[in-house]
This record gives sequence, C-alpha cells and structure tokens, in this order.
Amino acid sequence: MPIDPLDAFDQAILSVLEAEGRISATALAARIGLSKSPTQARITRLERLGVIRGYSARLDRVKTGQAHVAFVEVRLSDTREAALQAFNRAVLLVPEVEECHMIASRFDYLLKVRTADIQAYRRVLAEQISALPHLAGTSTYVAMEAVREGG
Repeated sequence: MPIDPLDAFDQAILSVLEAEGRISATALAARIGLSKSPTQARITRLERLGVIRGYSARLDRVKTGQAHVAFVEVRLSDTREAALQAFNRAVLLVPEVEECHMIASRFDYLLKVRTADIQAYRRVLAEQISALPHLAGTSTYVAMEAVREGG
C-alpha cells in the first residue's frame, strides 16, 4: 500500500531509530530538531503505517551459541503459485532459517540458516530443509566471517 512521501524529519527519525532503537523520544527529538510531542506523533504515525514494523535487540550470536551461518540456495521442482505458497508456509516453521528470500536467478530461494555448528546445520538440512515441499535441490555456502551483518 503506497504511503505519502516521507519528509526529512520522517527520514531522520527512521535513521536514528534504525541505529539506536532504544533512544528516548526526548533525545530523538533533540537529535532531529523537533520538540518531543511532534516527534512522538510522527513515530506513532510511522508505526501505524507499518513503516516501523517493530523494535528488536541485536544479539551477539557467538555468545548465544549460534555462530554458524550457512546460505542455502534452494531449487524447487514446481514454481506455480500453490507450490510457492506451500514452500513459504513450511519454511516459516523452521526456526533456524533466519531469512528466506525468493530470488530471480537459476535457483528459487536463498535461505540464511543459523545454527550452533556444522553438525547442527547438517541435521537441520537433512531433517527440516530437505523435507520442505517441492524441494528439488540445495547448495550450501558456509560463511567464514561476518564483515557486516544486521544493518
């Protein structure tokens, strides 16, 4: 659904919140050059419009025991809409799949899968990803280092 264009204050709010989601409304207002009330009203409007979809914490995945990242190319045997929807519904149920993107390429989807280690990834691949509907094949690429991640 198209929304009215975002002005410079909206863009500034989004930029600051994306980097510092826990900033107070008062500090945010001071940073962008508005008073607190109009800043809060703009945040509420951006949330209502779905521009701001939520707030979250960025975690250190090494410290949470989920340091292993694999990217998985997925090829489907059927790409008609019903098959795509069945795949989409099923992949949402695999908690280790951190991201899933439909791709315009020689494969159909790209998954970002996060696990504790390669053995855990192997289990997820064998027991969950390989069981996804209409799966024809996969190719895995293991990340050695995250140079930039999460924004």
